[in-house]
Amino acid sequence: MSITAERRTALVGDYANAANDTGSPEVQVALLSERIVNLTEHLKTHAKDFHSRRGLLMLVGRRRRLLDYLKRKDQGRYETLIGRLGLRR
Repeated sequence: MSITAERRTALVGDYANAANDTGSPEVQVALLSERIVNLTEHLKTHAKDFHSRRGLLMLVGRRRRLLDYLKRKDQGRYETLIGRLGLRR
């Protein structure tokens, strides 16, 4: 259910703005999106897992706040990020 170390470094490498960049909103949103996808797949098979459902809703809220922040700060970076991740907004 969690992200493997290889997948995490691949995501950080794809979305980083500079070398060793792990804290930018782009990287954080990409990692959260991966966790959301994994948790959504888990909930398809375990429909009554309400504790994980709450965790999923918290992750979605955190991603939404980061995207709102990025939209306020830099509209262009926001639009490229949602385009790359395939998010609809």
